[in-house]
Amino acid sequence: MLLECNSLAKYYGRKPAVRNISLQLETGHIYGLLGPNGSGKTTWMKMVSGLVKSWKGSITYQGQPLNYRDKAEIAYMSTEPFFYSFMKIKDVGKYYRDFFADFDETRFERLLDRMELDPNDKTRTLSSGMAAKLKLAATLARDAKLYLLDEPLNGIDLVARDRIMETIVETSSPGNTIVMSTHLVDEIEGTIDGAIFVKEGEIVLAGSMEEIHAQYDESIADLYRKIYGGI
Repeated sequence: MLLECNSLAKYYGRKPAVRNISLQLETGHIYGLLGPNGSGKTTWMKMVSGLVKSWKGSITYQGQPLNYRDKAEIAYMSTEPFFYSFMKIKDVGKYYRDFFADFDETRFERLLDRMELDPNDKTRTLSSGMAAKLKLAATLARDAKLYLLDEPLNGIDLVARDRIMETIVETSSPGNTIVMSTHLVDEIEGTIDGAIFVKEGEIVLAGSMEEIHAQYDESIADLYRKIYGGI
């Protein structure tokens, strides 16, 4: 078991962002963390990546309580831009290399080429879609054991989404785990092998794609509409 959460909760004042989340993530799988904006997906990812503190419950990583050293093996891609405006795209690779021992510059260059990004372009000139692709390239260029991708398809046009999903699948291996948060469920159904539906900070449905399809005989998109749209 790579990661296990038990009765995990995070409150901001009296408002729960995450409450009573218990789940297990196994190595070698791609999980979809599904739910609309404000459902708790980002807070959970930031808790696991060590960016949010003072929570209740427990997070166990590779059999031990999660600690600051585990950040070296957990690659988190946030929804917010995190590059300095004076940087060129190629500078982002140098920046990551300085911070993460598992960063592979050669892989980063290959990913830039695949994403059709010019290493000499300034980050401040990038469109939202190009910036999203740069964030993904920098994150996937790490040789991490756990990748947490927060809304990796946001701002990405339809054609580029296919390329991004292919890149994520190629990054997946028996030695790592990928979690993607999204509300664009139609785009990821053929890619994920496990789904976690979160509503108002709680898990309302979780399981392997095989288990979910066998139990409900519905697509993930149809289940999403029922859970969040009352259809």
